[in-house]
Amino acid sequence: MRILISGGGTGGHVFPAIAIADTIKKMRPDAEFLFIGAKGKLEMEKVPKAGYPIEGLWVSGFQRKLSLRNLLFPVKLAYSLIRAFRLVRRFKPDVVVGVGGYASGPTLEVATRLGVPALIQEQNSYAGVTNRLLGPKVDKVCVAYHHMERYFPEEKIVLTGNPVRDAIRFSRASRQEGIEHFQLDPWKKTVFVFGGSLGARSINEAMAAQFELLRENPLVQVLWQAGSLYYERFRQSDVAQLPNVRIQPFIDRMDLAYAMADVIVGRAGALTISELCMVAKPVVLIPSPNVAEDHQTKNAQALAEKSAAILVPDAEAPELILRKPLELLQDQKESRALSQNILQLAIPDAAERIAGEVLQLARMNQESA
Repeated sequence: MRILISGGGTGGHVFPAIAIADTIKKMRPDAEFLFIGAKGKLEMEKVPKAGYPIEGLWVSGFQRKLSLRNLLFPVKLAYSLIRAFRLVRRFKPDVVVGVGGYASGPTLEVATRLGVPALIQEQNSYAGVTNRLLGPKVDKVCVAYHHMERYFPEEKIVLTGNPVRDAIRFSRASRQEGIEHFQLDPWKKTVFVFGGSLGARSINEAMAAQFELLRENPLVQVLWQAGSLYYERFRQSDVAQLPNVRIQPFIDRMDLAYAMADVIVGRAGALTISELCMVAKPVVLIPSPNVAEDHQTKNAQALAEKSAAILVPDAEAPELILRKPLELLQDQKESRALSQNILQLAIPDAAERIAGEVLQLARMNQESA
């Protein structure tokens, strides 16, 4: 069985793609894989590290503002279509999977024209441009949110959720383990603030403005992941010097950070939200305004509408980034409700559900051949 997976550009596309491949491999050890990504993007490094072959396309997105790079867009698109055609014809896949991102467009366009069964996975509550264009042409659309018939043919939609890494999905970490790992005080309430592995400038700037509030609340401690890009800039800030603040450049044991937190503050990327649903803690989401089509705000709104998270706009972060968590620490009833409601949205077996849909399409193709 041959499975071609295409897409990438960001971790939000790449890591689900790898998780899907890993799960299919467990279910069908004889499966052969080929990834197609965009040259120079994250997938060209991460996919080979995960043990899968990958080919690159010379492809990029169309700039929404006036840019000289748009002059190259039709050339890159034509090249990528020809290259994708050759790769698909050579690999002869039984099924093609698109996870969003620049490379999945040409790949799935070619594959569907050649009659190869195809499936796309949309991680966000607001569908990306590439997936919206591909929706009518593929056989199945795996989604993580309800009401996605706004973007895709309803009869093709399957609610599967987003794959969550095993370290979170199968975590048995305790609060005590997390407190000891990060050398925090077990008698204090803990707020965990993070903005992704690289960090988030506006979240860090908002945290740096919380000196007075944190000094007035010494019985609350904060684990602050500033990110590798911003750590050196913020570790000397007045807030970072407070005894109830621990600033870190990067956290590799997110399972322990989640376990020891009483309230979590973070961005609203699709994979982060899928993890937070599994963790089932009170969450304050501060969507990044610097992402395509403001999709993080749509993700956060989908939870806020179900009373499963608190949404704080990025512009209001300096005022509310810690005031909201402090309110939740005082309001156990709302905290419990948020935890229960976000847990209701968790889909622990998302990778297995998606893999099952992929294998079903592949089997149907093999049987009809």
